[in-house]
Amino acid sequence: MPPISPAELEARLRLHHLPELGPARFRRLIEAFGSASAALSAPASAWRALGLPAACAEPRRSPQIRDAAARALGWLKQPGQHLLCWDAPDYPALLAETANAPPLLYVAGDPSLLERPQLAIVGSRRASAAGLDTARAFARSLVGGGFVVTSGLALGIDGAAHLGALEAGGGTVAVLGTGLEHIYPNRHRGLAARIGEQGGALLSELPLDCPPMAASFPRRNRIISGLSLGVLVVEASPSSGSLITARLAAEQGREVYAIPGSIHHPGARGCNQLIREGATLVERIDDILQALRGWQAMAPEAPAEAPQHEAHPLLALLRAAPYSSEGLAAASGWELPRLLAELTDLELRGRVAREAGCWVHRRG
Repeated sequence: MPPISPAELEARLRLHHLPELGPARFRRLIEAFGSASAALSAPASAWRALGLPAACAEPRRSPQIRDAAARALGWLKQPGQHLLCWDAPDYPALLAETANAPPLLYVAGDPSLLERPQLAIVGSRRASAAGLDTARAFARSLVGGGFVVTSGLALGIDGAAHLGALEAGGGTVAVLGTGLEHIYPNRHRGLAARIGEQGGALLSELPLDCPPMAASFPRRNRIISGLSLGVLVVEASPSSGSLITARLAAEQGREVYAIPGSIHHPGARGCNQLIREGATLVERIDDILQALRGWQAMAPEAPAEAPQHEAHPLLALLRAAPYSSEGLAAASGWELPRLLAELTDLELRGRVAREAGCWVHRRG
């Protein structure tokens, strides 16, 4: 599609700041009128005909909504700050496949991380010392295996996962339940700054000035799981929000992993419950890496006498031309989760590399 014009971008930001206009209603307006600009110009009666409440339509031309959009446009002019629209090529392809994907994503940091293979690590805010150590260790190992570590910047397991990734010199993505101008919790302001300084990314679907609200944190969990190939739950009680993330991951067709624990430890009960429900039991990093490589189930089998890398269908495509992740999925007919898992394995073997946002073939 052609680039989004400045006028259309401003119109989308105005829509995004309207009360009671979630992702589904946002898309309904775009689909009905063809653009955000046309939706803003349409009469209120046309909005009502789409089933949208008056609270959505009435403030769309107000000075407050215009000012909010102007502030967001000003924020975008600063280095390292981006807005990704759900129908643009730079929107994360895996997330775009999910139901109720955010129409807009504010990103501070490196947006290219969102197209790399990600594994989410989540768990209790009141984690044990052993749980924190486990989250950091797994994050370091996942980074070493070629993955970006994604989590929610919360206290406890989330923070430990981000730290582990940073300690290993890898990429990490923090999905906030607030606007990017309201880092929460306050204790993680320093961690958020470090993520930005070390090449990571902070991400939110919420307007920049949105403060912490209880309903926003469960809602952001669908983004954490939607961006990722799988979700690892390290410690969680049966009422933990991490179990929401795990169940959303299962609904989105992602892998769910859980670390088991003692029946006497309250923080292990949620993980044990997930394992009973079918999550993969994880005791070491290879349990995750092998599970993801199990998605490889290749297409046509290579002739016995041919070297494996010569017959690889993805390498055959990449020898012809570089591809983005989404383009390679379309050309190969592979589903994105399987494709990204296989590309990670090929990257570790030195067969492919990622350059300027595209996958390229490397000679052995």
